Amino acid sequence: MRELIEESKTDAPLAEVSRPARVVSATAPRRLMADRVARILVVAGGMAIIACILAILVFIAVEVAPLLRGARVETATQIRLDAEGSTAVMTDEYREHLAVLGVDGIVRVYNRRGGPPVLERPLTDGARVTSVSSVSGQSLLAGLAADNRVFVARFDWDVQFDEQRRRIEPRIDDPAIFEIGESATIQAWSASLDANDAGAAVAATADGRLVVVRRDVETNAMTGQTITQFSRGEGPLTTPVTLLVLDPSLSYVFAANSAGQLVWWELNGAEPGVPRLAGAGGAGVSALALLNGGRSLVVGRNDGTIEIWFIVRESGGQARLERARSFPARGGAIQAFAPSMRDKGFLALDASGAIGLYHSTSGRLLWDGRTPLEAPQAIVYAPKADGAFVLDISGRAAELAIDNPHPEVSLSALFGKVWYESYPEPAWVWQSTGGSDEFEPKLSLVPLMIGTLKGTLYSLILAIPLGVLGAMFTSQFMSPGIRGIVKPTVEIMAALPSVVLGFLAGLWLAPRVERAFPGFLLMLILLPLIVLATWSLLRALPRRWRGRFAPGFEIVPYMITMSLGMGLCLALAGPFENIAFGGHFSEWLLNVTGLAYDQRNAVVVGMAMGFAVVPVIFAISEDAFSNVPRTLVSGSLALGANRWQTVTRVVLPTASPGIFSAVMIGFGRAVGETMIVLMATGNTPILDWSPFNGFRTLSANIATEIPEAPHGGTLYRMLFLSALILFVFTFLINTLAEIVRQRLRRRYSEI
Repeated sequence: MRELIEESKTDAPLAEVSRPARVVSATAPRRLMADRVARILVVAGGMAIIACILAILVFIAVEVAPLLRGARVETATQIRLDAEGSTAVMTDEYREHLAVLGVDGIVRVYNRRGGPPVLERPLTDGARVTSVSSVSGQSLLAGLAADNRVFVARFDWDVQFDEQRRRIEPRIDDPAIFEIGESATIQAWSASLDANDAGAAVAATADGRLVVVRRDVETNAMTGQTITQFSRGEGPLTTPVTLLVLDPSLSYVFAANSAGQLVWWELNGAEPGVPRLAGAGGAGVSALALLNGGRSLVVGRNDGTIEIWFIVRESGGQARLERARSFPARGGAIQAFAPSMRDKGFLALDASGAIGLYHSTSGRLLWDGRTPLEAPQAIVYAPKADGAFVLDISGRAAELAIDNPHPEVSLSALFGKVWYESYPEPAWVWQSTGGSDEFEPKLSLVPLMIGTLKGTLYSLILAIPLGVLGAMFTSQFMSPGIRGIVKPTVEIMAALPSVVLGFLAGLWLAPRVERAFPGFLLMLILLPLIVLATWSLLRALPRRWRGRFAPGFEIVPYMITMSLGMGLCLALAGPFENIAFGGHFSEWLLNVTGLAYDQRNAVVVGMAMGFAVVPVIFAISEDAFSNVPRTLVSGSLALGANRWQTVTRVVLPTASPGIFSAVMIGFGRAVGETMIVLMATGNTPILDWSPFNGFRTLSANIATEIPEAPHGGTLYRMLFLSALILFVFTFLINTLAEIVRQRLRRRYSEI
């Protein structure tokens, strides 16, 4: 038998004997090819991810870029008008017609393409007109007759579409007539009508009086009969005035005297209050106008400077006229202003013939240029803020096409304090929308950035100690049996949807925290004492009793005593609140510290978002602790160090790169959290670090505002800017974290 076996080995063909070697050599190229393919796929996948991230960044940057672009203004057409000396001008929203009121008291409407007037109508009843004015924001034309009557008419445009063609018909209502008084010599005057056709006319007379004539209109809801009543009031002028402006609400009168000071009155019906002076004087005031909404007064002076003033009310209810901002001087005295009907922008025409396009809130000069007219004297802003018309003294008009999509945005408006209308002082405010075009958008990103940091801070205050210390105890001290239960349980917590956590935090947790908050404060005092007492009791047990339990089993008595202690603190919340806070914690907090307690606040968000971040930090930190070589632990214990010394001086430094990565990943998770913040806070952009009120983060702001953001609008691009800030912020934090992690890794790699 042995011979047969040896014969078979000897007589076997050489090819069959060497077959295993050929199989190995045949599989090696396949393995190399698989390695090459895998390497190519990994590199391609990584490059694709980088390319996608860069593409997202480029897309966001492209959407944000137009925010800080200036306006573009071009001369569209020139029109020859038969209206020499006209200073009151108005146009329709499509800029197809131009209405002018001349010193002859006749309203003429011209087509932009030229030709004779398409409408001529006298404003007065035949009385000679001495001066005219227009209020483009209210579509009003007004004239002062020689007999001291003020005629005010509302001018409007009827737009109709017939067979896909647009037809615009000018319409001028019957004028309201205000009689100032034939014996008065009028130095300055102004008039206004509100939406209900109630109105007023004010005049400063040469004999030192401010005359107010008010018209009130009442309509009987049953019969439809309209009753018009006039009232008259007078007040003394403490200083001669040269210009007057009446606000649209018929509540205030603003004037300028020869010394360059502003004078203003608060009206009570037709009775003017006590005249008040504002400003220290200076160059003479050459132009006055009210911006859209009638709250901001724009002042032009003879030296070319432009100022924005508005009324603010102090805490005691006293009102004052305050200068909010100034613009650099132009090349000549300011001749006229043309406020926008869409926002807080305006056009300024100076004596040199140059025009500047400004925006009050952003404090920007958006465009500065000249018109082809030699001696312009009047200007009007189109209703859609996409164009303007300029008139010169000879009756020619020039049309300006304006492209100004985002005038309210500037670096100072986004990141600096801005003095908004009616605010007592400059502030950081986010309030993107309002109920009308008169609203002043407040687009400061500072409250949102502070809210993002605030939510992150309060969540990490809870998440970092629980996550890192819990991972350290689980990895280094806990018995394997209990670790097999605790670790999967904590990791499963990461699977909870954030919308569920936010829902529970807002509707279930927040009211309970409000009721039991004194109990939470009591926990800060009693729980450390309970832990020390439990440790003392365990140390006092005989060694033979303690030796019966596996290492790490001491967590069980700690959990029992801690649970009982927390229950005791919550049960004592009411008595503790009565003793320490006079029976009501919220009232005590407000009266003693001045902080208001909101039910949905940063404490609730810290708990809910900390619950979402703890599993992330715990899982990565526990892996970092577990990956420390056991030889280091054994060597430390062999040299005489106890378990705590080994963990804190050997294991913790060695695992520090991984722990730092865990904290940074948890930080990124908290920064980008949306639903918990959206549902568990009041979602109000409050600039306050107090833990007892709400806030709004950048991510929650995007989720809240995106349904209201029209495509391509300012708010739309502001949300992209918020996303860009989040992108850049997390990129910088992650880059810094990676640098620190690499340094820690190099430092402790040789231990």
